[in-house]
Amino acid sequence: MFKHFVSLQWKSFFRSSSFGKGMAVRILMLLFAIYMLVSLIALGAGLFFALQKIFPDVDPMLKVSELLIYWVLIELFFRYFMQKLPVMDVKPLLMLPIKKKNITHYILGRSGLSFYNALALFVFVPFVIVLLAKGYPPLNVLVWLFSMGCIVLFVNYLNFIINKSDKVLIGLVILMAGLYALEHFGIFSVSGFMGGLFYRLYLNPLFAVVPLCLAVGCYYINYNFLRDRIFLDASLQKKSKVAETSDLAWTKRFGSIAPYLQLDLKLIWRNKRTKMQVFMSLAMIFYGLIFYAMDDFGPRSPMMVFVGIFMTGIFLMNFGQFIPAWDSEYYSMMMAQNIPLRDYLESKAGLITVSVVVMFLLSIPYVYFGWQALWINLSCAVYNLGVNIPVILFFGSMNKKRIDLTKSAIGNMQGTGAAQFLVGIPLFGAPMIIYGLFVVFISFEAAMIALTVTGIIGFAFRKQLLDRITEVYRKKKYGMIAGFKEKNS
Repeated sequence: MFKHFVSLQWKSFFRSSSFGKGMAVRILMLLFAIYMLVSLIALGAGLFFALQKIFPDVDPMLKVSELLIYWVLIELFFRYFMQKLPVMDVKPLLMLPIKKKNITHYILGRSGLSFYNALALFVFVPFVIVLLAKGYPPLNVLVWLFSMGCIVLFVNYLNFIINKSDKVLIGLVILMAGLYALEHFGIFSVSGFMGGLFYRLYLNPLFAVVPLCLAVGCYYINYNFLRDRIFLDASLQKKSKVAETSDLAWTKRFGSIAPYLQLDLKLIWRNKRTKMQVFMSLAMIFYGLIFYAMDDFGPRSPMMVFVGIFMTGIFLMNFGQFIPAWDSEYYSMMMAQNIPLRDYLESKAGLITVSVVVMFLLSIPYVYFGWQALWINLSCAVYNLGVNIPVILFFGSMNKKRIDLTKSAIGNMQGTGAAQFLVGIPLFGAPMIIYGLFVVFISFEAAMIALTVTGIIGFAFRKQLLDRITEVYRKKKYGMIAGFKEKNS
């Protein structure tokens, strides 16, 4: 039966109407996955030697055991967003003489073989090979590897249990922050205490039964939960939600684009993916701390322009690159109405403009690192307003893939096409080239002026640019409508 389910899933993958259209994205994701796996293997192979060099008086195995608690918490944190239970379409199967327990076991078994579980093993297996080569006891090392596999499965199934509550994310963040604070301020050695427990998995192979029981226990908790809810009536039942309304009267001051601004603001607030984009954009204001606090990058480095463009234009990229796919569910209805396409794009540009201004205001405290940091952020914000907004709207005319707004933003590749990969070249490449040429041949001040003037020129010609972009959207209107009707894209 399991083999039959796999065969059905395989046929569904290759017979999908979006298989050929998304081939370029799949190839790029495959190359990225290969790069990630090679990096993880290198990390696992070099982990022993790195720990031995950093902590010469401590057994690397003990040090790895002390770090495992943080690995478990971080993996739970990311799995909460990225990994969902791989529930296939069970409605047709419920009308066939197939036992529900077989369907449930297949769903959970498939999740146990997911790509997320393999990531940790690509680190642990090379690490174990190095341990065996260094003369560590084979039985202890192999049983420890088995224990790590059980912990991976435990985290996998535990994620499905805690994913049913949005409050768990806050709890995980508070727990991670609390453990870090206890460790950082020397109140309690969390890594030492938990490291001792994990180290026992290596010292005494009999303790491997503990992670095994945890993994099996979580599996059967999920099994009982799913088996009791796989019913045809339950799967057909629609959820009812209380609608929250707001008149957004303050938007009326924007004239003809006010109705579209209201729709965008309601869309952002009422849907998971768009709401997460806002929160992620606000969180990215701290991205500059990584670079401004490092001595490796100075004001003359083109990377500072990358940081400035990224911080002040993060919402421009997160939200703008999927215009008009955000409206894919009702885009055909909008295009059938007497709606000026020019006003529609103007409202998108206005919303992104406000986001750039807000992100720049939030970046003002970076003046702590010097006036150059403030000037870089200001110049990049002006460049985003004048140049990158028309660029992102132009690339939006290439979007033809539908987006389900109810799904999470993290790890969700729905609506992603070649345009999303290509748009980064002009968004980041052009300002970095302009800055690099002026800062090398003239001065830092000239480079900043060049970026600012380029943005002002673009802003001055926004009307003409939007007119041209509107014509492009008008020519591709029917292609977009056809693409947005593809629910499997």
